[in-house]
Amino acid sequence: MITVGEWKERLENEKAYDLVSELIDRIRKSKLNAYITVTEDYALKLAENFDNGKKEGKLAGIPIAIKDNISTEGVRTTCASRMLENYTPPFDAHVVERLKKEGAIIIGKTNMDEFGMGTTTENSYFGVVRNPHDTKRVAGGSSGGSAAAIAGNETVLALGTDTGGSIRCPASFTGVYGLKPTYGLVSRYGLIAYANSLEQIGPMAGSIDDLGLLLEVIAGRDDRDSTNAGREFTYSPVSKKFRVGVIEEMQANAEVKEHFDSFVETLRKFADVEFVSLPSLKYALPAYYIIAMSEASSNLARYDGVRYGFSLENLDSWSRYFSKVRAEGFGTEVKRRIMMGSYALSAGYYGKYYLKALKVRTLVIEDFRRAFEKFDVLISPTMPSTAFRIGEIADPVTMYMADVNTTPINLAGLPALSMPIGESSGLPVGLQVIGNYFEENSVLGFAKAVEKNEV
Repeated sequence: MITVGEWKERLENEKAYDLVSELIDRIRKSKLNAYITVTEDYALKLAENFDNGKKEGKLAGIPIAIKDNISTEGVRTTCASRMLENYTPPFDAHVVERLKKEGAIIIGKTNMDEFGMGTTTENSYFGVVRNPHDTKRVAGGSSGGSAAAIAGNETVLALGTDTGGSIRCPASFTGVYGLKPTYGLVSRYGLIAYANSLEQIGPMAGSIDDLGLLLEVIAGRDDRDSTNAGREFTYSPVSKKFRVGVIEEMQANAEVKEHFDSFVETLRKFADVEFVSLPSLKYALPAYYIIAMSEASSNLARYDGVRYGFSLENLDSWSRYFSKVRAEGFGTEVKRRIMMGSYALSAGYYGKYYLKALKVRTLVIEDFRRAFEKFDVLISPTMPSTAFRIGEIADPVTMYMADVNTTPINLAGLPALSMPIGESSGLPVGLQVIGNYFEENSVLGFAKAVEKNEV
């Protein structure tokens, strides 16, 4: 992985134009399928501007990849769906505005599960993303393209989005760093919605310091987003002896559990470590999927083939046209989630499913609140397993179960980081570090302490 520091060192001796050209050439020859769109002309123009003296900004001259559900003015933004295959937004997302202001070079738009719905990036209309550690395995999802691009040296930084683990899962599977910020810290303006109350844009990088720098750039006030907390973020990692809670309910297979347990024992040498029970977490996964699918069914109702996006030749009736557009424009998983969400919100079932899920969400929030009265951070394996083989899991329910450790954090709106803590059978294993609201610097500080002590 290429860090910001390493890239800046190269910029002292080489032209940005040549470095970016080299990066684009690597992407073109790559078998990872990490990108949907490569912004070659735009990136080379920005690199040339850098060489000509335009070097202002915290990210001046640094390449960054943007997940393809984040709006970029004049650049195709597809959500990895046939429905938006040729959609070009007329505006930038808030995070993209901030990146441009700080001089970042946008290298392209990364592959993902269609509309962010998936754990492996196998649900993309543009094909599966392959894991750089083993190209027969998935890179995780839904931000698989962003993670693979970093791990495969096809960018320096990347943005992902996380609705139920979509940054942390691919970060774990590919051995990179990925952070889901506190809900509201980063503006969602310009993010094509999947589940509004759960999703956040977040940074992905090859080091903790790069992650903190990127979060500092993208976080902040935005009056166009009603869910925005109106807070800025300054990267200043906390350094102290941490009180660490190991969540008992989090799950892992034997291979990952052995690796995680060994990590916990080593962690005791420099931190106060105790196990903690959060009983509501056993209900969190079904509650998450009911809420997420319900919100998705509402958000995706706008895709009707009339206003924008995928369309067909006229049929004999509006209802037939609308149905056919959605049948052909959406992939199988997206249609499944729309139908399940519509069912959960329908008359007679709203109270049985959706309202109960909201009550479970409150219980999850309360469990985390009590835990943070005692602990600075909570930890668990990010994923219950290492990266799956491509095509290994065909059953949707089994696939949903893979999100069991990550979804509770989105229900509560807390910040959480996935960081690599070694490999098992040659595949990365991720540690999930969870912090209290707006305590990203504690999460990042703990991660730095882990690396400093070589745990």
